[in-house]
Amino acid sequence: MEEDNIKIEIINFCKELGLDTIGFTKGINPEIYMKDGKTIISIAFPYLYGKDFSDEIYFSKYTHGLDYHFVVQLYLSKICGFIEKLGGKAISFVDSNALPERYIAKLSGIGFRGKNQMLITSKYGSYVFLGEIITDICLEESTQSNENCGSCTSCFNACPTGAISNYGCNFNTCLSFITQKKEIDEDWLLKLDGRIFGCDSCQKSCPKNINIDFSKIKEFKPLSFMEKVDVQEIIFMNNKTFEEKYKITSCGWRGKNILQRNAIINAFMSGRVVEYDWNEIKSPYVKKYYDRLLNKKGGD
Repeated sequence: MEEDNIKIEIINFCKELGLDTIGFTKGINPEIYMKDGKTIISIAFPYLYGKDFSDEIYFSKYTHGLDYHFVVQLYLSKICGFIEKLGGKAISFVDSNALPERYIAKLSGIGFRGKNQMLITSKYGSYVFLGEIITDICLEESTQSNENCGSCTSCFNACPTGAISNYGCNFNTCLSFITQKKEIDEDWLLKLDGRIFGCDSCQKSCPKNINIDFSKIKEFKPLSFMEKVDVQEIIFMNNKTFEEKYKITSCGWRGKNILQRNAIINAFMSGRVVEYDWNEIKSPYVKKYYDRLLNKKGGD
């Protein structure tokens, strides 16, 4: 089969899976992971199902469905199998690898890198995950996108910590990063402002995210307990609840204690702290943060 036809076959197969944002590039040394690698295929996986954002109790939108590592790998494995049936070799990657995936996506015509450092697509905005496939088939490269943020600085103004500027993004002060840190300094305890995991402020403010399509990937449909968050359940959840619920989402990888800690911070911020029996806290790590917050509240 001719290479042009193979490319069309791959694109059509991806569309059958519900993936319509696919690109190809020969750059970025694919042989790092495949000795005879010729082409990197970049694929965007939209995850946003709706814009019903809540400020009181907030989980980033990317955590509302099933863990994207599992979902993206599931789809990539199917595509790799299809490429192998066409006579090629194929290996796939999600997140944890040395490939500069946003740059690859740009080279592949998937989108462009915004001032908030997120990959922005024309159809789904920045609400996408990225996955890559390296194949030994030499396929024609896609045309790069010439789109950019222009003079827009909406994300600068929306970032609650000023982490985004013309100089890039200071991830050490990004609230999404702070919510996931193992330890939070005193100054950050009351700055999460309802956030339990992730942030999304820069995405919500981005003009490129106004007129976008929503995801149709069924695995990313929001889970009921992520749409209607029970803070008390999170604070006092046992291992069984964590394993059956939160661990299957993209916020589960940091473990139960991080979610419990942030839920306690949320309870203090919202005034619900008086509603619970704090003697039920079992984890010394979580109890430490409760004591810190109690002391801070008493000192204010």
